[in-house]
Amino acid sequence: MSSIRNHITEFLNNNEDHPIIYAIAVGLYPILFYYSNNYTLVNSLSHLAYFVLTFIGIPFLVFFVVTKLKFIKHKNRVLTFLSVFVFLFLLKVCLFGDVQKKISLGILFISFLAGYFLFNHLKKLVVIQFIFAFIGFFALSNTIIKQYSISKEWMQQPDNIAEVEFVKKPNVYYIQPDGYVNFSELKKGYYNIKDNTFEKFLKSNDFTYYNDFRSNYTFTLSSNTSSLMMKHHYYNNVLNYKEVLNDRDIIISKNTVLDIFKNNGYKSYYITEMSYLLLNKPKMGFDYCNISYDDISFIGRGLGDIKDVLTPLKKGIEEEVDRPKFFFVQILAPNHISGSQIHSLGVVEEKLAWTKRLERSNDVLTKTISTIKERDPNALILIMADHGGYVGMGYTLESYKKTDDRDKIYSIFSSSLAIHWPYGKVPNYHDKLKSSVNVFRILFTYLSDDESYLSNLQPDFSLAIVNEDALPGVYKYINENGEVTFEKVTN
Repeated sequence: MSSIRNHITEFLNNNEDHPIIYAIAVGLYPILFYYSNNYTLVNSLSHLAYFVLTFIGIPFLVFFVVTKLKFIKHKNRVLTFLSVFVFLFLLKVCLFGDVQKKISLGILFISFLAGYFLFNHLKKLVVIQFIFAFIGFFALSNTIIKQYSISKEWMQQPDNIAEVEFVKKPNVYYIQPDGYVNFSELKKGYYNIKDNTFEKFLKSNDFTYYNDFRSNYTFTLSSNTSSLMMKHHYYNNVLNYKEVLNDRDIIISKNTVLDIFKNNGYKSYYITEMSYLLLNKPKMGFDYCNISYDDISFIGRGLGDIKDVLTPLKKGIEEEVDRPKFFFVQILAPNHISGSQIHSLGVVEEKLAWTKRLERSNDVLTKTISTIKERDPNALILIMADHGGYVGMGYTLESYKKTDDRDKIYSIFSSSLAIHWPYGKVPNYHDKLKSSVNVFRILFTYLSDDESYLSNLQPDFSLAIVNEDALPGVYKYINENGEVTFEKVTN
């Protein structure tokens, strides 16, 4: 400790400029701050390289040039201005991710004042910046330790299904409309939507529809992680996080479902309207993806424009026709209501907005299914939503508050499931399709003609994290029989 104090004293008392120290000081805390609050979005080497280069490397070049330019008369004023401006501006970028003109002008004004009045205290400002970084380091360390102390035991299968061998190899299309509630719920409760045009379309195209089907988890990441691993994760038994450890890596890089298709010779495609599952640029486990990582920003949460899914889908169907294929097609509609209270339009307006998005979802789904049926009439087509639309609530984060309202609970978990079974041959055990965690295990049972895999189906209950109006924990909201309950399963 005394050694650190001596180095600080020496730094404060000498008259030399230290552009590398100035650069580290302005960039280190913003990096640590962003990582602490968005770790699951930036836990890759490419993100680390980007942040070091952008937040420290570029400021170093600027500070270095300023210290070498002899014509600058008030160098300390300029360096102080830059130190405060870059530090605050990078923090603003970490908080908002975009320009924010008014805030930027405020930062500019504060920096001018600092350069004018505090130029004799530049190195003291640098020390303060390092103190912030020191605090940020402990916050990030705590986040990382918690993340990597979480057990991965839940990912292990109870049998040898990971080695399953298919005796039937149709092309398999997994189409996921985000937030599409089941028709059985769509007609009642807070939805009360009577239009059944899309339901009739599915029936006319020989789909089997599964009423009262539901998701096991509340949001896309937690739901997809469970369904693609064919296991319950119980949110890793950690309530600090609303996401499962390495969820995007599990969904995109490596999971039991994807491995099984690969082991059976399938070529795999991930085709999506938006980059939501790709934000942390996970290693691509699919053979093809329609979005390039070069088009995904390293910082910020914007998902960009909606991408066309039909063109890459058609191309995928038509190539390598002798090889079986697995398509994961993600349609980000009708989605759910606004996430936070501050962005909510209110219960009534949120329902209207969701209903409008439902129209677009039905249009895209109709075109997608028609494209597949036209080119691949004997395909296995699975339409399974990740969760419900939350209609009837003010905002999705309201789900963390305890409720005993049956219609709100089903608005969260109710989700669509429709399957086009090849040649219309529906297996006699398809009545076991009740929740998303078991869907692929049942499909693999069908493709392998081995019903022994049905012996290890997961419980068909639906779980949510509740931390308001109840003792914080993971609660069972819907039991195996589809009945509303409120039972704490872990804390």
